[in-house]
Amino acid sequence: MLKFTVDVLVIGWGKAGKTIAGRLAGEGRNVALVERSPQMYGGTCINIACVPTKDLIDSASKRDGRDPVPYFSSAVADRDTLIAKLNHANHAMLEGKALLFDGVASFTGPHTVTVSGGDDEIAVHAETIIINTGAHPATLSIPGADGPRVYDSTTIQHINPLPSRLVIVGGGFIGLEFAQMFARFGSQVTLLEAGETFAPALDADIAERVRNMLEGEGVTVVTGARATSFHDTGNQVDVVTSERTFTADAVLVAAGRLPATEDLHLEIAGVATDERDYITVDDQLRTNVDGVYAVGDVNGGPQFTYVSLDDNRVLWDTLHDGPRRRNDRVAVPTTTFLDPPLSQVGMTMRQARQSGLNVLVATKDVASIAAMPRPKIVGQTEGLIRVLANADDHTILGATLWCIDSQELVNLVSLAMRLGARYETLRDGIWTHPSSTEAFNEVLGTLTPLA
Repeated sequence: MLKFTVDVLVIGWGKAGKTIAGRLAGEGRNVALVERSPQMYGGTCINIACVPTKDLIDSASKRDGRDPVPYFSSAVADRDTLIAKLNHANHAMLEGKALLFDGVASFTGPHTVTVSGGDDEIAVHAETIIINTGAHPATLSIPGADGPRVYDSTTIQHINPLPSRLVIVGGGFIGLEFAQMFARFGSQVTLLEAGETFAPALDADIAERVRNMLEGEGVTVVTGARATSFHDTGNQVDVVTSERTFTADAVLVAAGRLPATEDLHLEIAGVATDERDYITVDDQLRTNVDGVYAVGDVNGGPQFTYVSLDDNRVLWDTLHDGPRRRNDRVAVPTTTFLDPPLSQVGMTMRQARQSGLNVLVATKDVASIAAMPRPKIVGQTEGLIRVLANADDHTILGATLWCIDSQELVNLVSLAMRLGARYETLRDGIWTHPSSTEAFNEVLGTLTPLA
């Protein structure tokens, strides 16, 4: 067994891990990074999640009636070409700067890890260990869940051929994105939501409109449909619920994500986890074991690559006696990449009513916003914009932006919220034309008390 002693060991090549590894190596520390699979250089986002799925979503929106099966195969090939370039580039970022090991890392003590890969085994000791193993799709504990026609959000990206009929189990943001995407690729899609309410995180009126949009594109949405088993018949799969059975060529299980900790042997190191098996950390990303930290999805925080990037900033300050903490985060935005994208930050209208604050609200259909010509120019006028403000101090409380470019607009609203800016700052801003940002000039001029 080869043995190495380094200053810092990073387990997992995700956004936080690769960034902090490069920064620490750049200041002269001896850094090692372990990744279990060469296909994951760079982490989840660029290899199997954010980037490849958005590439497929873009391809689906451009099919324009072309034959679904060959078009889907071509789109997957284009996806793979892009991801291979990004994977290679991410490896090159750290090559020569840190010791890079391929293999599965397992703790053998609080500061010692064994890396197993093939016939080789390596022992690495480090006083500083950063766990960055991320999360993976959750499975369902029901009969047939391991069947050959049951996929998760990773494996379905390479399904072959394109399924004529696809059942998606789970109505969260992953389920919604894949539902619209596969419908546009040409699949007949059925989306099953176990709860009685579709998209419960949204205000009810917005959820209804999103549902209508999906159904208008051919997606069948069924609420109150909890899958109880999958039965493979040899050439198709039956999805059994308490009410009825749905027959499909493939099933996508979009039932959330779980921490990737199963091979780490955290109990040997004494690292504590919570009831969901996420690694427990404080606001400085410290575990209960001195010198061991956890960053990214594995620590149970919001599972977004930009939050993982911020974990890198927090940990940098932790290691350098800086001020940044996890609890500094406010107004963290999110986007569900439907077409048009659906972005949120801060309160919904339902939450605002429950807050006890004096609230102003403005809601406008995108199609009716005269000051926002960009959606009409590109031919995508679906959606609405809703902004909530505090009537007493005029600060912004939240926004739901369902419109073209919302993934950019929400960042501007988020920044205004973090700075404590008054809503007039956005309302009276001087924005380029024609742009989506101009919507704020008009929408925020219609704020009225929330009923």
